[in-house]
Amino acid sequence: MKKLNISAILLMAISLNISFTAQSQEHPNLIMTKSGVEKIRQNLGKVPLFDASLESVKQEVDAEIALGIDTPIPKDFSGGYTHQRHKLNFIIAQKAGALYQILQDEKYAIYIKDMLFQYETMYKTLPVHPQERSYARGKLFWQCLNDSNWLVYMSQAYDAIYETLSKAERDKLENNLFRPFADFISIGNPKFYNRIHNHSTWGNAAVGMIALVMDDKELLDRALYGIEDDGLPIGGIDNDGGTIKVEGQKKGFLANLEDPFSPDGYYTEGPYYQRYAMYPFLIFALGMHNVKPEMKVFEHKDNVLLKGVDALLNLTDADGEFFPLNDGQKGMSYYTASLVTAVDVAYHYGSQNPQLLSIAEKQNKVLLNQAGLSVAMGIRDGKSTPYLKNSINLTDGQNGDQGGVSVLRYGNEDLTLVFKYAAQGLSHGHYDKLSFSLFEKGNEVIQDYGLARFVNIGQKGGGNYLPENTTWAKTTIAHNTLSQNQQMHFGGQYKVASQHHSELHVYDVSNKNVQVVSATETNAYPGTKLQRTMALIKNPSFEKAFLLDIMKIISGTKNQYEMPFYYMGQVLSQNFSYESPEVLKPLGTENGYQHLYLEGKGQAAANTSQFSWLGQGKYYTLSSATSTSDELLLTRIGANDPEFNLRRDAALMIRRKDTDNTSFVSVIEPHGSYSPVSELSLNSNSNIKQLLVMHDDANYTAVSIEDVKGASSLFIIANKNASADKQHTLPVAGKTYKWTGVYYFSE
Repeated sequence: MKKLNISAILLMAISLNISFTAQSQEHPNLIMTKSGVEKIRQNLGKVPLFDASLESVKQEVDAEIALGIDTPIPKDFSGGYTHQRHKLNFIIAQKAGALYQILQDEKYAIYIKDMLFQYETMYKTLPVHPQERSYARGKLFWQCLNDSNWLVYMSQAYDAIYETLSKAERDKLENNLFRPFADFISIGNPKFYNRIHNHSTWGNAAVGMIALVMDDKELLDRALYGIEDDGLPIGGIDNDGGTIKVEGQKKGFLANLEDPFSPDGYYTEGPYYQRYAMYPFLIFALGMHNVKPEMKVFEHKDNVLLKGVDALLNLTDADGEFFPLNDGQKGMSYYTASLVTAVDVAYHYGSQNPQLLSIAEKQNKVLLNQAGLSVAMGIRDGKSTPYLKNSINLTDGQNGDQGGVSVLRYGNEDLTLVFKYAAQGLSHGHYDKLSFSLFEKGNEVIQDYGLARFVNIGQKGGGNYLPENTTWAKTTIAHNTLSQNQQMHFGGQYKVASQHHSELHVYDVSNKNVQVVSATETNAYPGTKLQRTMALIKNPSFEKAFLLDIMKIISGTKNQYEMPFYYMGQVLSQNFSYESPEVLKPLGTENGYQHLYLEGKGQAAANTSQFSWLGQGKYYTLSSATSTSDELLLTRIGANDPEFNLRRDAALMIRRKDTDNTSFVSVIEPHGSYSPVSELSLNSNSNIKQLLVMHDDANYTAVSIEDVKGASSLFIIANKNASADKQHTLPVAGKTYKWTGVYYFSE
């Protein structure tokens, strides 16, 4: 009897301990904590930017509460009502949770509770979404990606009101809604969940966030490490651009944190999707920091997430808009909500870099958590300093050895070159090795097209990617890089392109007046080596800095080459004659050429061909070293586009036929200005008289730039040896030049 009593006591103690352990985790504990909320409450009315952000969110949420809760049966793509309604629901619920914690007003908790139980009632019998376009259909949304968005945000809302719910209510929500939801987007959709891709990052974070709220170790392990036995075949890459499965492949959140990021914080899919993925990366990392600090997720891979914020900010123009590398919608900027999160989290949990505060000032809003409070207090206390964007070289690839992206900046972003020599970039990559775009302040001078999609505009393919994204935007000829025999780089084959990357030859910005980047590509066209050298130069005899572009080609066969320049503006003048067809016809039949109208065709001028345009009140001239056998093509996007899905942008294209080894050499020169108010035109003519290739072989390329006053400057690049201490000697036009380092420039 005595033994039985002792056993009963032990069992009771064990039971009590289990109960205590299960209930010891306090809430909120994801992006908000009890101590953080208390500090916020103590500072209400004392921190202007935080107070303004709080009031703005309160007005938004109160307006939605007044309208009532609507959880319609899903039927639409991303542009339709049901999609937008469910999206707004999870955004408002997350904000309502923050308001409840800060203001302690019960109406916000009731609103979230009522919404969650409406979803609980719906989800038990909800089939997969009726729209069948996605490779992984969701239930609330047409793709699992958006279902994951919902769970990431709703996890935060649930966390905020967790302690207001009874155990029976929590059990009902967790058993009927949250766990089935997490199982569906993970076990139910392994092709979506178990790979390296921004889609999977959202899925992993969604499962992980709800796991932290529910204190569910099984789900948390699934989030961090993926599904062990997912039933997928070993080997290959799927058509949507994520790895399916390779022997020993890592998966889950930590693998997505490891593989797509370079040590510099560059995300291989490009800045547009890095911006999108940074929210789940950072918000789940913040949850892990608060609940599982021993995992040190913020410190993973030498603080790569926090480095990623700086990388993203450096991949913006003077207006804060992201460079449209790979798939990227133009106009997306650091004013987006995900970058508010990124800046606030990076400041508070990083080194509290005061330069980040200047970005937050421009954003004019902060998160309603301790990170947002920290940023707002720093601004209030006058700690903000300007965010300085200098020239930067960001490596690509997990170990930083798969090419990269260079950004050369002259002055206060007076002229900015974006040079891409990166890896393919998963499914959102384009076939454009050694491509570039050029900006003056925030204006495009030579543009990258970006993506062919009207995000969330239902009239355009349900707001999803359009067929022209494949037939045009991803193609080689859609970019400012070399096209050979009207074929795409790597034949447009994703699996081939994913195996290769360009190699950096040199990146040298030690002289702010002559900044040089050069890279090589040997796999885009078998048997052809491409080497592109680009120099941002400020010569005292020129009004503004200009760009020197040298595309060197070494090929074992004779080919037809085209070098396009997608200029932005109104044509002014040219020094070559051309003929315009009476009937516009496409330039070709495939690989993007089918979308280009030929509007004019002419022969190049001897030695130097020039083409000028006016854009955004600024003058520009493209001067190219040419021979009379070169053809100059005036093209415009829009052929074979019956739905008008493409912009009608124009390009000047240099065509060189029946050639093996050659170099395309050009200067893009900004000059002067025009005011439509004063109608004053200043310096509308180019300062270049001629551009000549003085020497060109496997070892060296030398280019002479002569201005209209007869003064000449010479640029020489060593094409093979990039050593900074290598001594070079080269005779050019009867004169011997000696220098140390990869390039030589004389004014």
